[in-house]
Amino acid sequence: MDALAQYAKIAQENNMVPIVEPEVLMDGEHSAEDCLNATSRSLKSLFDFLDNYNVDITGTLLKPNMITAGSDNPDQISEDEVASLTLECLKKHVPDDLPGIAFLSGGQSDIKATHHLDAMNKMGGGPWKLTFSYGRALQQSALKTWLGKVENEEAAQAAFSHRALMNRLAASGKWSPDLEK
Repeated sequence: MDALAQYAKIAQENNMVPIVEPEVLMDGEHSAEDCLNATSRSLKSLFDFLDNYNVDITGTLLKPNMITAGSDNPDQISEDEVASLTLECLKKHVPDDLPGIAFLSGGQSDIKATHHLDAMNKMGGGPWKLTFSYGRALQQSALKTWLGKVENEEAAQAAFSHRALMNRLAASGKWSPDLEK
């Protein structure tokens, strides 16, 4: 966390907005409660270090994981539980004056990541703007459609545009599973 805080300070000294990413990985058999505890410790440590380096929180973005059980744990929690636990963790450990939180998908499926973001925004996300910074969950369907073939480019672009639209709606709490059909 010390290195993240140093990076954030250097970025701000050079007129850039730092995006700090203290990710707790989804890999493994851990429970959602284990993820909550690890993420809580991680966020507390991060914001302590940012404070120690006098990083301007109002000019910083957070890119965290959501609270989920490990990908190998058979006892997965519901979308609403992911959203509720994630918000609980953020409200306890993230300063209100941080302007925005851009979530990682962290290995979640494209639809699950969208559903979780939407649920958080429908629950009234908190004092921050909640949005997405997905890699795999944004690109997965397009890559599966494209398969490296020229003849699939248009369909792949449509798949990517659809995912981007679904996540834009989720970032406003306006997504619905019915829109996926």
